[in-house]
Parts: sequence; C-alpha cells; structure tokens
Amino acid sequence: MTGDKTTFREALLYWLKLGFISFGGPTGQIAMMHREVVENKRWMPEEHFLHALNFCMLLPGPEAQQLATYIGWQLHGTRGALAAGILFVLPSVFILWGLSWIYVALGTIPSVAALFFGLKPAVAAIVAEAVIRIGKKSLKNKALVALAALSFIAIYFLNTPFPVIVLTAGVIGYVLHSRLTGTTLPSANDVDNTSAVVSHGWLRALRITVLGLLLWFLPILLIGLWRGWDDILVDIGVLFSKAAVVTFGGAYAVLGYIGQQAVNAYGWLLPEQMMDGLGLAETTPGPLIMVNQFVAYVAAYTHAPGLAPALAGAIGGLLATWVTFTPSMLWIFIGAPYIEALRRNVKLASALAAITAAVVGVVLNLAVTFTRHTLLPDAGGFEWYALVASIVAFIGMTRFKWGLITVIAGSSLAGLIWKTIL
Repeated sequence: MTGDKTTFREALLYWLKLGFISFGGPTGQIAMMHREVVENKRWMPEEHFLHALNFCMLLPGPEAQQLATYIGWQLHGTRGALAAGILFVLPSVFILWGLSWIYVALGTIPSVAALFFGLKPAVAAIVAEAVIRIGKKSLKNKALVALAALSFIAIYFLNTPFPVIVLTAGVIGYVLHSRLTGTTLPSANDVDNTSAVVSHGWLRALRITVLGLLLWFLPILLIGLWRGWDDILVDIGVLFSKAAVVTFGGAYAVLGYIGQQAVNAYGWLLPEQMMDGLGLAETTPGPLIMVNQFVAYVAAYTHAPGLAPALAGAIGGLLATWVTFTPSMLWIFIGAPYIEALRRNVKLASALAAITAAVVGVVLNLAVTFTRHTLLPDAGGFEWYALVASIVAFIGMTRFKWGLITVIAGSSLAGLIWKTIL
C-alpha cells in the first residue's frame, strides 16, 4: 500500500489539521487534499487521486469526506480510513453544535437576530450561484437540460419526493446511456474484467455490510426502545438515513429533500431557519452537509417533550451526523477495492450524469424557495434591503470571485449595521 511511505502518526496529524482548515466547500477541500497528498507529500500519484475522486462522485454522500476516507484506506488500511473520515468531520461537529445552541438560545437578542437577518441574502445568493456553477459542469447537452427542467417542475410544482426524482433520473441515465451522454459501452474485455473484480471478495463485502448496517441503525433502535417508535428522535434518525442514501449532488441537493420533509411534512423548521442553518454550515470547516446537524438540533430542541431542550438538541444533532456519515464511510469500505472496475462502467457513469442533471433542478428549486422567503418573509412586506444585498453578494461571487466566508461575514455585518440604523 502507499502507506509504506509514511507513518500513521504523520497521516493522523494531517487529517486532524485538515479537519480544522477545510473551508470552501467540496471544491476547496478537494483542492487542499490534492495539493498536500499529490504535490507536497506525494502519498498518491495524480492519476490514482483523480480515479478515486471519480469513484467518490459516483456515491451518495459528501465526496470530499469520502475521498479523504479512501486516501486514508490506501495509506493505512482500516485504521487509516477511520482516522481520515472521522477527523475530517469531527471539528465541525463541535463547532456547529455550539453555533446551533447560540442560534436557538440567543437568536432573539437583537444583535444576534440582526446578524442572521444579514445572513439570509447571502445564502440566497450562494445557492443561486451554485445553480449556475453546477449547471455549467453538468448540463452538457439538451437531454440533460431537459432532465434538469423536468426535475424542477416535479419538485417545485408537483412536490415529488426527492428520492423518486433521483431514482427516476438514475434509471433513465442507465437505460438511455448512449443517447443521454453520448458514451458507448466498454469492450468485452473491460466487462469481463469488471465482473471478475466485483465478484471477487463478495464475502468480505458482505461482512462489512452487515457490520456497517448494525452500526448505522443501532442508535435509532436504542432511541426507539428508550423513547418509543413515534418519537421525533426516531423520525430524525430515519429521515437523515434516507437522505444519506440519495444525497447525490452534495449538500444543496440534500437541503431540497430535507426542506421537503423537515419544513413541509413534519413542520419542524421554517424555511428561514433552513437558510440560517446553511449559512452557519458555510462558515465552519468540514463538509457542507453538516447542515443536517443544525436542522436536527433545532428540530429536537423545539419538538422533543420530556427532555431538556439543549440535551434533546444535542442528541438530535449528533444522531443526524452519525446516520449521515456512517453510511458515507460504509460505501468506501465496501467499494474501495473495486475502484478501477467501477470507473469503467459506462452505464453507471451515465446514470450518475442523469442524476446530477436532475439535482440541478432540485437546487434551482432550493434557490427559488430561498429567494422567495428572503424577499417576501412571513412577517409581510417586500424586503428591498434583502434584494440589494443579494444582488451585491451574487455579483461579488460571480464576477469578482469573493470567497464564501467573505460574503457571509460581510453580509451579516451589513445586516447588523442596517438594523442598528433602523
């Protein structure tokens, strides 16, 4: 393994450092790993790194964290994968835990409320910019554009469940691969090699799957036995477990699904609170999908009878984090040995392309929803300040390449000043 060239202690210190500095979303995090792992430390050759990245993009879950887990596995096996995957997330768990408590406990203080008022236009602009960025990379032909449009119509106007959209797009991409993406099937030798590699080691994969599923669902089972099966904490565990299986397209796509459920179906949060959670997650290191912890924290804090609110929020937030990242790492442990074989599976790659196109439509739905609630809040009236602030933030990101932290900090400060003047 590549790990013969470095010590476990050296890798451990790097993953811990990365957990504290991994700002900038998946693009920035992957760039950081590439610079250190490939260019500076030379733990992995360029081609292997890119193959691993492509493999992680085929999986549901945060690709940057999964890439770190895979690199850790390549370096030092199981302990390396666990160290990389856990340390990539751990700092953000505690940071967002504290920020979530501040939000629900102190959010009514005028200065804190003003900061969150300023945050909302930035979030609306960030999601709008994400639609354009993801769309440029994903919608490479008219068929994929049509899939994105149909996805938006399905979720915005028909309220179609996000998993249904993802599965339908995947099936369309798998069946119509050549028409949708212009790709052709691999040669017979490639197919034979793929089958041989995937069939080898099935007993190992089965053992890992059983152990992984046990770890994944054990907390939900224990909470169900403790609190009853109709408790909100069980609902949180089940909801975010579902999200972990269908989270192709990153955190923005997850928010579309979680918004459907947490806001519309369960009524745990308001759309404005979802926006605040995304803003907080953008300001912390680690995967943007950590927004799940915020959503679950607020939901449990306000809707779990019989428990102290802070305790309920902590349990809900940590449970959501557990069921988000346990399956994310499980996919790596199962699939890592087959990375080369899966990379050559054209139908699988085409299914992913179709899913990614559908996700563009889901993120567009998120952008429209967030913008509507920013400009037309439930309190009534049109927010002219929010319109101007959103436009400024959007232009700053798209034309002047402002960073996310700059946009969020500047927008929050501007909101505080505006509310103070008023």
